[in-house]
Amino acid sequence: MVHLFQTNIFNKMERISYQELPQAFFEHLGQIEDYIKQSNLDLKLIDLVRLRISQINECAYCLDMHYKEARHAGETELRLSMLSAWRETDFFTDQEKTVFEYAEALTLLPNHNIAKTFEVLSSYYSKEEIAYISLAITQMNTWNRLMKAFNFKAGYFKVN
Repeated sequence: MVHLFQTNIFNKMERISYQELPQAFFEHLGQIEDYIKQSNLDLKLIDLVRLRISQINECAYCLDMHYKEARHAGETELRLSMLSAWRETDFFTDQEKTVFEYAEALTLLPNHNIAKTFEVLSSYYSKEEIAYISLAITQMNTWNRLMKAFNFKAGYFKVN
C-alpha cells in the first residue's frame, strides 16, 4: 500500500483532495501496512486476500492496485481470474481457502460464523499469525472504504 503515495492519483480525486486530508493521514495507515509486511505471513497470500476483499467491496481502485501487485509478485492469471469463485476450484490450497473464508467472514460480518472459521484457521496458523491476518483483513476493508469515500479512480496505479 505504500505505493499509493507514489502515484499521481491524488489529482484525480473528486470528493476530497489529498491536500484537504489531515496531515499524515495516509502515512499512518502506511505504517500499519509496514507492520503487516514485517510479519512472517506469506505476502503473496495476503495480496490475494486484499484482492478478494476488494472484489467483495467492489472497490475499483483497490482491485486495480492489488491485481497489478499480485501479477508483479508472480501470481498466475488463472488463479487471479478464479479468485471470486475460489470455493469451486482446485487452484487454491485448503489453507488458502480457509484464509479466504475468514476474510469473507470479517468483511461481511452478519450471517457468518467467525468462531467456526477461526477454529479451522487455527489448524493452520498460530494465534499470532491469525492476529496479523485479522489486521491485514480489517486494514484492507479500511482502505476499500476510504478509496470509495474519496472516489479514487482505478487504472492509474503503477507497481514500482
